[in-house]
Amino acid sequence: MLEPTTRSSRVSWRARLIVAGVALASLTGCGNALYAIEANSAANKVEEAHELGAEKLAPYEYYYAKAHLEKAQEEAAEADYGDALDLANTSEEYADKAIRLTREAHRGAGR
Repeated sequence: MLEPTTRSSRVSWRARLIVAGVALASLTGCGNALYAIEANSAANKVEEAHELGAEKLAPYEYYYAKAHLEKAQEEAAEADYGDALDLANTSEEYADKAIRLTREAHRGAGR
């Protein structure tokens, strides 16, 4: 009777190890995918801010967003996707602020 228990314990241990390995591999892949999506969105917003003239009308927000996007790209190149994702999020947040401030400045100049 001891043999079936021992064998099932080995199978259970191996199954857990395989599941843990698959979970770890999928989480690593997700980090890259999540970063890619966020970085693309942030890059589009930084470009939109540039096209609106944010360098002159919202320079702090624009350059802050641009610097964070560049740093995010550096971190992603080193496969540090957690930090890269955080930096890309910050970049997008400040690019949004730059866009908003630039549009407000354009509206104010039109009055």
